[in-house]
Amino acid sequence: MASSRRQRADQSRHRILDAAIHEFSEHGLAGARTNAIADAAHVNKALLYYYFQDKEALYSAALEAVAGKVAESALAVLDMTCSPGERMLRFALQHFDRILCQQGFQALMQQEMVRFREGRSHAMRIIAKKAFEPMFARARAIVEEGICSGELCAMDWMQMIYSALGANVFYFLSAPMIRLIADNDPLEASAVAARRAAAIEFLGQSIFVDRKHGARLAKHVLATVPVPDASPERKTA
Repeated sequence: MASSRRQRADQSRHRILDAAIHEFSEHGLAGARTNAIADAAHVNKALLYYYFQDKEALYSAALEAVAGKVAESALAVLDMTCSPGERMLRFALQHFDRILCQQGFQALMQQEMVRFREGRSHAMRIIAKKAFEPMFARARAIVEEGICSGELCAMDWMQMIYSALGANVFYFLSAPMIRLIADNDPLEASAVAARRAAAIEFLGQSIFVDRKHGARLAKHVLATVPVPDASPERKTA
């Protein structure tokens, strides 16, 4: 009996967090409505405040929850049983696919970075410590392992991370501008698929000591990870 009550409570809390992630990503902390979150989670407002003290606490919990899921999925890729170079390619590909599909997380993090720069964020330091510090520590170890083994080019580990992930961020951030200055939509399915492949193929040619080996690995990684369907998420983003 107690375990079933606990299970129902956990389910209610998860529904509230899922609804909060959507509402905060759509409207930000100031514009989000707790009534809308309670309605979407199918709970009354009193229960929402039972689990979370106030709107700010719910916002912080939503950020921590979504950041934790992102870090967990990234660590799963970084801990795969393959060479350091292949793990870096898979890490970069997983990052591209996450930006493509998880628009709620992207919107929340962009909002929170603005709040952090303005000195109004209470969650960013916690998120960095709990979620992103372990991920970057693992990525650093992999880069250094790959350099020591002679598979990856010798460079500062952080520069390699910037090279692997930075282009992905720029591609999606610049999409609205590209629509204005070029006769194409970077977020159209065929354009996304082409950029996704090009990003990994470029890394195969640029971070590996043996470019032929890098090209083979890039081809292998792309063949084993299909392009995700981002349409349902993007409709609500």
